[in-house]
Amino acid sequence: MRLLRVWLTGEEMDSVAVETEKGFLPLLGLEGELAKAGVAGADDLWWSMPDVLAAGPEAWNRIREVCSRANTGPDFSSEIALLPVAPESFRDFMLFEKHAVQAARGFARKYFPGAYRVAAAYERLTGKVFPRFKPHALWYQRPLYYQGNHLAFVPDGHPVAFASYSQVLDYELELGAVIAKPLYNATPEEALAAVGGFVIVNDFSARDVQLKEMKSGFGPMKTKSFATSMSRVLVTADEIPDIEKLTARVLINGREVASGDFRGMHHSLGEAIAFASRDERIHPGELLATGTVPNCCALENGHWVKPGDVLTLEIPPVGTLENPIVAAGQAPEYQWRC
Repeated sequence: MRLLRVWLTGEEMDSVAVETEKGFLPLLGLEGELAKAGVAGADDLWWSMPDVLAAGPEAWNRIREVCSRANTGPDFSSEIALLPVAPESFRDFMLFEKHAVQAARGFARKYFPGAYRVAAAYERLTGKVFPRFKPHALWYQRPLYYQGNHLAFVPDGHPVAFASYSQVLDYELELGAVIAKPLYNATPEEALAAVGGFVIVNDFSARDVQLKEMKSGFGPMKTKSFATSMSRVLVTADEIPDIEKLTARVLINGREVASGDFRGMHHSLGEAIAFASRDERIHPGELLATGTVPNCCALENGHWVKPGDVLTLEIPPVGTLENPIVAAGQAPEYQWRC
C-alpha cells in the first residue's frame, strides 16, 4: 500500500489514508468494514500509522480490498503536509562503498585541490582507488551509522534553509525504513521482517562544517542536525521485495542532474538493522536509513543547490520528495508533526 497522513478538514484531526484508483482515501469511517474483513484493531488504524504497519501483509491486503470498495471518505486538506510518521529516533547508515569513495573524492576536489590532483594522478596510473578515499577499516567490518535529530524532519513541499553557519548545503538521497515490530539481538532476516514501510529521506548536510566536525573525532553534529526531509508517501514493505533493484534520480528545478541505484551495498539493510539491535532495543516507529545512493549528492555529482532552487528526489515506487531551498532563516517552523 501507499499511505499518507492527511488532515481532515471537517473533523479537525489527522487520519491515515490509503491510495486507491480514485486517489487517497482516509480510513476514518471505515472501521466497521475493516473489522468485518477481519482486520485486528480496526478502531485504531485510522489514526495510527505504526498500528497500520504492525498489522502486517495479510491485514494490508484486507485493507486494500476494503478501500477499493469504498466510494468516498472525509474531506482532507492538500495544503497541510504531514509526515507519514514522526520518527521515534533516526539512525543513518552508510551502506554504499561507491558513495563513500566518490564523496571523499568530492571533498578533496572542493577543499584540497592540490592534494586531489596528486590523488587523481595516482588513480590514473595505478587504476586503483587512492587509499585515503576508502572508508575506515571498521566500516568494512560492521555497518556504521550516526544518530541524527529525529525532531528536525520536515515533509515533502516544506522549504529547507541553509544553516546560518554554513555556505554549502548538500542533499543526500536515501531510503528510510520504518520499524513496525520490536527488535533485540535480531538476525538479519528478523530485522528485515520487522520493517513495516519505506520512505524517501533527504539527509541535508552543511559540507563546509562537516569537514571540521569529522576531524574532531566525534562525527557529524551541526553538519546534519538542522534539517532532514521525508517523503509524504510511505509504502508498505511488501511493495519493495528487493531493495537492490531500486533506482533513484535527483532533479534541480525540474532538470535531472544525477541518477543512481541500490546495487552493491557492502552490508545489507537487514544486516544493518540487526547490528543496530545488538544489545539495544529497537522500537516501532524508529527510522533507519541506507545512507546516500551513489551519485545522488552534490559532492559526487557536482550539482549544488542555492536559494531559489527546487530540489526533487525520486525513488520509484515510493514516489518523490520535493523541497524548495531558501536562504538562512527563511524556512518557517514545521508545525504538523502528527
